[in-house]
Amino acid sequence: MSSLEKKGRACLSRGMRDGRTHERKPPSPLIMSQGNSARILQLTLAVIKPDAIAHPVIFKAVHEKILLNKFLIVRSKELSWRREDSQNFYREHSGRFFYQRLVEFMSSGPMRAYILAHEDAIQLWRSLMGPTKVYRARNTEPESIRGMYGLTDTRNTTHGSDSLESANREITFFFPEFCVSHWYQQDEPHFRMGAVSYDSERQIHAVHRT
Repeated sequence: MSSLEKKGRACLSRGMRDGRTHERKPPSPLIMSQGNSARILQLTLAVIKPDAIAHPVIFKAVHEKILLNKFLIVRSKELSWRREDSQNFYREHSGRFFYQRLVEFMSSGPMRAYILAHEDAIQLWRSLMGPTKVYRARNTEPESIRGMYGLTDTRNTTHGSDSLESANREITFFFPEFCVSHWYQQDEPHFRMGAVSYDSERQIHAVHRT
């Protein structure tokens, strides 16, 4: 594990524990804000896969869908994986029939990774993606991202965390320099109250600093 990964894991363990809050500690993203109309924002990891990045029109459409659904983009970057990176990320699937195909595909070209913020970021992003199996997405949720742009169950355009635990782990994997506890302490209130603006050049939302 690299020093950046260790730092990320330490930040995550400090910042997002079992739903309890403590004085001077960042609140859990699943806890309702007391006395405020707005809920504490939740973070999720979203990825636009190589099959979509290879087609700029599809990438643009998915990016615009993120913005149209009121997600706040906390971090965004384009990256390419080595085969070992792909193996490490998907090691829980090692031995399954699709593992090698998935590993090869995810290391086949550039992708775009996001940290997204929303009151219900994990479930909303998964709802927008649609079912993992493309044939099911096309038949049951044709307006979903996978229903519109997915090619196969592997080349299905997007990835999204499926739980708070996996979001924590995946954010650390893709953004090891990002400290969740620091973000909740310093930036989450600004994002929640709308004191941010979209930077089209960097393709993220930035806090209004005074």
